[in-house]
Amino acid sequence: MENNKMKKENYSKTPKDRLEKKLTKIQYEVTQNNATEPPFQNEYYNEFKKGIYVDITTGEPLFISSAKFESGCGWPSFAKPIDESAIIEVRDFTHGMMRTEVRSKIGDSHLGHVFEDGPVELGGLRYCINSASLRFIPKESMEKEGYEAFLTLLD
Repeated sequence: MENNKMKKENYSKTPKDRLEKKLTKIQYEVTQNNATEPPFQNEYYNEFKKGIYVDITTGEPLFISSAKFESGCGWPSFAKPIDESAIIEVRDFTHGMMRTEVRSKIGDSHLGHVFEDGPVELGGLRYCINSASLRFIPKESMEKEGYEAFLTLLD
């Protein structure tokens, strides 16, 4: 039986007025207004338990703890998304830099940026993601929350 959480049609963009009520101020500012939370002062930069990271606005699976690594940048860093089709990359020329912004495809939420300075042995990319754009579901809660199909990615 296929897990419903794996089907893209189970996720949809939430209207901004509902997100304003659902999210904290920093979650809303990051996901909807492209803000960045402070380094080393966010929920998941130093979280290394096994589990899955989902889009805070839709619940769509984005990253898995087995792809997370310590980069020293102060934000959660991942070598790759669970499914590349769940994100979109956009050229970002803000702050006098040329970067690649990462957004969730369905939720159209700002997640962070991707850089080419990740560990070579993991593919060389570093997805530098705001904790405020994610919800972490620990391994022991994944089945209860409907993400059991992703448990095999943790091994």
